[in-house]
Amino acid sequence: MKDVIVWIGAGQIGMAIARRVGYGKKIVIGDRSLANAERAATTLREAGFDCTATEADLSSRESILSLIATAQSFGEIAMLINSAGVSPSQAPIATILKVDLYGTAVLLEEVGKVIKRGGVGVTISSQSGHRMPALGAEADELLATTPCEELLSLEMLQEGNIRDTLHAYQMAKRCNVKRVMAEAVKWGERGARINSISPGIIVTPLALDEFNGPRGDFYKNMFAKCPAGRPGTADEVANLAEILLSERGAFITGSDFLIDGGATASFFYGPLKP
Repeated sequence: MKDVIVWIGAGQIGMAIARRVGYGKKIVIGDRSLANAERAATTLREAGFDCTATEADLSSRESILSLIATAQSFGEIAMLINSAGVSPSQAPIATILKVDLYGTAVLLEEVGKVIKRGGVGVTISSQSGHRMPALGAEADELLATTPCEELLSLEMLQEGNIRDTLHAYQMAKRCNVKRVMAEAVKWGERGARINSISPGIIVTPLALDEFNGPRGDFYKNMFAKCPAGRPGTADEVANLAEILLSERGAFITGSDFLIDGGATASFFYGPLKP
């Protein structure tokens, strides 16, 4: 039996990563839209990869467990690629927190229970998590270690404490980074590794939604005034993910990697400073 990759979120970033690391493995692709998962599977099959598509909702523990069970029917899960999520222009506050924050926490927890010894995972976070002021050690620990089913009850995530969808997204992505740190300790008990990547503006359908949304001018200004002077591509994120998911990244776990063309640096110390 082949080693299995669980890939959830059938978008451009996940596709670029899967193409780098998926050869010789079984790729189980989960997406809330089965049609999206099937399209991704078709593209990969036509390039010689072994894929299966299935419906998977990141906001549902039951759905995540079903995805994991499907993957295990083909062999041991050796790798996780989580590129699922919704953006501030795509969903209300509650949905962003349920999908991007709670869902990612559940996924990391459940895959961590069954990941093959020596396995590895990567979850896609966002530069947005780096934009907020420090929350403090107590808040960080709550985001990192609160049981998944209690996360959405945290006071900091309640109505009135979340200003808008962008703030919800920032909190979710900050939580992603902290959950990766905490889960890396548990994954390490199996000799496995987990890291996160925080991309800046990467040209994908999700980013195009943002460019055409209420904050479109803000995002266009962001990449125009960052040191790189342009948005990034999914393949540039995959360049980094390939290292993290390979033996070249064997000493890297529990870490987050900002890949944003310098936009965050410009936000704090350059022309993007508020």
